[in-house]
Amino acid sequence: MTRDEIFEKVRGVLVEALGVDDDEVAPDASLTADLGAESIDFLDIVFQLEQAFGFKIQQGELFPENVTQDPTFVKDGKVTAQGLATLKERLPHIDFAKLEADPRITKVAEVFTVDALVNFCQRKLAA
Repeated sequence: MTRDEIFEKVRGVLVEALGVDDDEVAPDASLTADLGAESIDFLDIVFQLEQAFGFKIQQGELFPENVTQDPTFVKDGKVTAQGLATLKERLPHIDFAKLEADPRITKVAEVFTVDALVNFCQRKLAA
């Protein structure tokens, strides 16, 4: 599949899961800040991506688990260097540049963009 074809499938999943218009689903759109996704929506997104692409997504593979609750990874409301390194290792499909520039824990959700989902699906399909 081409990247554009993957993007179109991801767009369809997000329109269905989040009830947004397809023109809102831009590559740089944040799932939470721009598209209104909440934690419960992430389960639906994972399920629908599995159905759309025919692969299995392991728990914690697409979205991190419990990293923000670990005091080794978060201190004084900010993601630590070790936390950022762990996120990068676990989630190679995500661009962490914005979080590196502003490591406040409140900014973590913003790295989960439409483009990150496309990257993830592209990697899964290539594996």
